[in-house]
Amino acid sequence: MISYIAIGSNIEDREDYLKKVVGELKKQSKVLICSSLYETEPVGYADQSWFLNGVVKVETHFTPSTLLEFVLAIEKMLNRVRTIQNGPRTVDLDILFYEDKIVQEENLQIPHPRLHERAFVLIPLKEIASDFMHPILKKDVSTMLEDLPKQEEVLLYKKEWFR
Repeated sequence: MISYIAIGSNIEDREDYLKKVVGELKKQSKVLICSSLYETEPVGYADQSWFLNGVVKVETHFTPSTLLEFVLAIEKMLNRVRTIQNGPRTVDLDILFYEDKIVQEENLQIPHPRLHERAFVLIPLKEIASDFMHPILKKDVSTMLEDLPKQEEVLLYKKEWFR
């Protein structure tokens, strides 16, 4: 099954944390492609460092709920601490899409419920899946990005960052 996972970090060596995330994803899934990394201003809680964000396309044998458990375990292993909502974090992993499935569970919503509102997700996602169709909104990634009324600042940081 194909899944798209948003990755982000804004504490310490951000790029190193994201490389560790992809390394951990590779242990249980096939990493097909990583977007470039983008430096992005924080959304929701402004008094913090800028983030590095990207999107990873993986092929996985996990079910959606097992994939969630796996990414949460990666966050825990890399010292993610949840204190302030939208606050600083070593890593942040969000399942954006899981094939074209719609999942509505107590602790898991796929597609991610706010992905269409976030340039820091849509810009790297467009780079690797511009034509992917949102199964609820019935819009492709490029169109969702064009439809954003206001975009937070998203700057290209590094194209080739993970091998």
